Amino acid sequence: MNKKNGPARRVVAENRKARHNYDILETFEAGIALEGSEVKSLREGKANIAEAYASPEDGELYLINSSIQEYKQANRFNHEERRPRKLLMHKREIARLIGATEREGMTLVPLRLYFNERGIAKVELALAKGRKKHDKREAEKERDWQRQKARLLRERG
Repeated sequence: MNKKNGPARRVVAENRKARHNYDILETFEAGIALEGSEVKSLREGKANIAEAYASPEDGELYLINSSIQEYKQANRFNHEERRPRKLLMHKREIARLIGATEREGMTLVPLRLYFNERGIAKVELALAKGRKKHDKREAEKERDWQRQKARLLRERG
């Protein structure tokens, strides 16, 4: 907890493979419509967004295939683990993202699921374009070369 900035972001789930499988063009922050037992489960850190993606349906965006484990103490009031969850954004942003996914063949990939400074659950979405296998190899070579170059510069002074 920072005294200046308040409590820092608390990351619940991260999609590490997204940066490997996709070229990230732009990122957005979106709220999520959750049930009470889902929020409690998120606070315990029991979520997975590795295979998740955002999909437009009826002019709205939904987070598909994200997994939030059941909260044990919720008993019969528990939630479904892999239900589609509505993403909360401004209409103009949603329209722009839907247009990009339909016209240009882009994908909406969640990068991070976290609680913001006010304790509200948010998703960091990325407008991304899929990489081919050779692009992934090329990116890995570039990363390795940058690391090696930095190491050589550090050794020289």
